[in-house]
Amino acid sequence: MDGLAIWITGLPGSGKSTIADELRKRHPEFMILRMDDIRKIVTPEPSYSEEERDIVYRCLVFVAQELTGLGHGVIIDATGNLRKWRELARDLIPGYIEVYLKCSLETCRERETRRHDTHGAPKDIYAKGEKGWPVPGVNAPYEEPLSPEIVIDIEAVSVEDAADRIGSFLKDKHTAG
Repeated sequence: MDGLAIWITGLPGSGKSTIADELRKRHPEFMILRMDDIRKIVTPEPSYSEEERDIVYRCLVFVAQELTGLGHGVIIDATGNLRKWRELARDLIPGYIEVYLKCSLETCRERETRRHDTHGAPKDIYAKGEKGWPVPGVNAPYEEPLSPEIVIDIEAVSVEDAADRIGSFLKDKHTAG
């Protein structure tokens, strides 16, 4: 499983960080790259402009490419609201796997208001979106993946089941390779 990059994408509040944590618990050889952590370093006072997002996502892809190139397994915990960033990762990282957490905007909003641990994400993101912040799915686009390796209807399965599905895919990929 060396050199794999698993990008977990979905709307804010879809469960990306929770599933990334569960997956890492089961596969401690992977490291997690969280967009929210990277953003704090690259843009300590983020504007969330399209230009800024492009810079930060390109930085994320570069770091993932470097780490996987050194043989590390990486879980990318990032919305990646535009396909172009996820496709850049697919083009640059030979062991790229995209996991799409399919979840309705209504469920994501509800989950986001209930969560206590935001894993470094801004709090009350959907409320901020209603006030004009560019929030994917509200007033910024979220482009669903066209051909992800794994699609998980996160409203229909538990975190454990989602991690099981990803783990099974990894096992099958490792066995086939």
